[in-house]
Amino acid sequence: MHKVIFDTDPGVDDAMALLFLHNHPEIDLIGITTVFGNASIETTTRNALFLKREWGIGAPVAKGDGKTYNPMRNPIDWPVMIHGHDGLGNIDVPDTIDLPLDPRPAHRFIIETVRANPGEVTLIAVGRMSNLAYALKEDPDIAGLVKQVIIMGGAFDVPGNITPAAEANIHGDPEAADVVMGAAWKVVVVGLDVTMKTVMLRKRLADLTAQNGKHLKLLSDISQFYIDFYGQHVKDEGMVVHDSCACVYLVAPELFTTCSGAIRVVAGGIADGQTIQKPDSRGFPPGNWDDLPSQHACIGIDAEKVMALLDETLVR
Repeated sequence: MHKVIFDTDPGVDDAMALLFLHNHPEIDLIGITTVFGNASIETTTRNALFLKREWGIGAPVAKGDGKTYNPMRNPIDWPVMIHGHDGLGNIDVPDTIDLPLDPRPAHRFIIETVRANPGEVTLIAVGRMSNLAYALKEDPDIAGLVKQVIIMGGAFDVPGNITPAAEANIHGDPEAADVVMGAAWKVVVVGLDVTMKTVMLRKRLADLTAQNGKHLKLLSDISQFYIDFYGQHVKDEGMVVHDSCACVYLVAPELFTTCSGAIRVVAGGIADGQTIQKPDSRGFPPGNWDDLPSQHACIGIDAEKVMALLDETLVR
């Protein structure tokens, strides 16, 4: 079993990824930590509690601090045109959810859970890297106790989706992302190079819902607004399943091709938030990538098999 803490900012594609983690028989979801991004920290935390309640998820939810690693970067606008005003496709999520939060802030929940399960916990982070960076800042030694970190974010050989240089999760807190990429733990970055090749068609989601109406009806309702947005980016009526790709990597890494090397994140200027890898296969003069751990960036994907595994797991 893979023990997983899911660091998330629900978010429509986050909801699909959460249901995948909950349903997969080889995954033990032991915690959900919330970060801002697709909506404010208050909204993403409320959404995590809502999905926990509706899908019968047992994992505790811990709320993030709602601030970037560099506090000067805190945003004032949310991508309501993508995820809706409630963060879940404008399905009118209740204002309050009658479930308790874990009393610890998200970064401390991560620290204490990792220390209680040394060498066993995978962190899957599909929003800003703020919680992970704060955990490292408070307790740097946890890097040696985490099994691996899987990130949905970044763009290496393709354009970004919030600027030509940057993907949104990394752009939202580049200083945190740079800390996480440079820490002494195993990181796998599942970015736009591969996620943009995975599309859940509206019809496909409807067919899956017909097989498992209880849970997928809610997911389908959440996803319609997002699919409408993606109509301008994909040929058919569908949505790119960014965050689910990171979760699929956990159980089927053989469906991905990776490149190894140190990764840095640009902080500032017109390339703010850009992810740049120094491939292990190339030599360069001394520079700012030296003495950093070699991490893995996904550069290829068997999209058809990834989507088939996603389908199979969602309808369980």
